[in-house]
Amino acid sequence: MPVLKFRVYWEEDESVYRDISIKPDQTFLQFHQTILQSFEFDNKHKATFFRSNDNWQRGREIILEQDGAARKVEPLLMEDTPIAAAVKTPNQKFIYLYDYAKNWTFLVELIGVSKDENSKIAYPFCTRKEGLAPSQYGTKGLVGDKLVEMEEKYDLNKEGMSEDGFGEEGEEDNTESEDDGGEDQGNDDMF
Repeated sequence: MPVLKFRVYWEEDESVYRDISIKPDQTFLQFHQTILQSFEFDNKHKATFFRSNDNWQRGREIILEQDGAARKVEPLLMEDTPIAAAVKTPNQKFIYLYDYAKNWTFLVELIGVSKDENSKIAYPFCTRKEGLAPSQYGTKGLVGDKLVEMEEKYDLNKEGMSEDGFGEEGEEDNTESEDDGGEDQGNDDMF
């Protein structure tokens, strides 16, 4: 059976993408789950695919679950729709939208078809990761040699600020000597 290879770009930065190989008889639900996993997102929000053209215009929708929203054309369901049913051209494009509140948008493009599947791989499968995935909820940083999400917290109370040498705005430290006569002391070169 052939295998389709899609490139999934993060719309905000096209240097951040994932290549995903999937069999034509697998569903958009499986594709959706693999995209989330490859970008390290959770599976807690609604999502949808749109068939698209070369200008990235939204076409027929493939939804995660029935929502009763009025549309011009009846949407397809991810769990009932095999990938092959929506691939009409050799460079088929889709727009993938996840978490309607945050509006995570990914551009999906068919970039290759291989004739034979690899029997050692469980499809769908992320074959390539480029760029640092966007952080779904917070910031990412290095802890040791691993990249992890972390929540930034700042303690801006007065005690903590004064202990670290921070004072109130407008306060002057009287321990420094006065500038004699406005002459340049040579300290400006340090900055």
